[in-house]
Amino acid sequence: MKLITWNVQWCRGCDGRVDPARIARVARETADFDVLCLQEVASNYPDLAGSSGEDQYETLAGLFPDYTVVKGVAVDLPAPQGGRREFGNAIITRLPILQVFRRLLPWPADPSVPSMQRSAVEVVLDTRSGPLRVTTTHLEYYSAKQRSAQVEALRELQFEAAGHAAAPVPAKEGPFRTMPRPASAILTADFNFPPDDALHARLQSPLAPGVPAYRDAWQLCHPGKPHAPTLGVHDKLQWPGPPFACDFIFVTEDLAHRVEDVVVNGATDASDHQPVLLELRD
Repeated sequence: MKLITWNVQWCRGCDGRVDPARIARVARETADFDVLCLQEVASNYPDLAGSSGEDQYETLAGLFPDYTVVKGVAVDLPAPQGGRREFGNAIITRLPILQVFRRLLPWPADPSVPSMQRSAVEVVLDTRSGPLRVTTTHLEYYSAKQRSAQVEALRELQFEAAGHAAAPVPAKEGPFRTMPRPASAILTADFNFPPDDALHARLQSPLAPGVPAYRDAWQLCHPGKPHAPTLGVHDKLQWPGPPFACDFIFVTEDLAHRVEDVVVNGATDASDHQPVLLELRD
């Protein structure tokens, strides 16, 4: 299975142009992917730099006709001219989807800095190796307090899923019908922290006996090698300092032996972030 995660900055490249078609092209050039996890997807936000207010969820669905686009909206506001404004994440996949979970992450008050609501969207995929959970999110940039609370929530969601996997509820019909929700999982995001941040280690710390913890797939595949930078590689206007990594792919430890490769596409300037590719053996 091939999975890409990418903060696409509302499909805005380093040249200032908003171009969803370019995002789609670069994603396909990066890999013949099964799953594409995107952060910073916008709809009806004409005040974002370079945007005309296009519905990027709808546009991406048209660009990937053989895939399903799962919306993970975090910010949902009224638009001045009517309708809604949406901003958040998306999972685009050609694999069968057994279930979708959309959650708002904690947003504790922190008036010292600007911030926004964040969300995590999870899909349970029917893969050749069995059901697999994939979650993508985008943690708060400005507030360390909120970012820390969001990491704790992601850990709790992994604990919750492992509980469902260990003790599935009796099958019923209608909305009470249950689907497999495995403990095995992939977590991707723009985490807005570097690899040496304490939250990077916290996300990987043990949960409970029998509950598989997360592991950084890059470290599994490239032990001892610094993570290739994912931000500030090409866009020196927004990020004038040295490039660094803040976009990671974590896998639960039961999947560690299946990680074949993790690669950062450092060539593209279609966003201020770089796409990260995971290859997972079936």
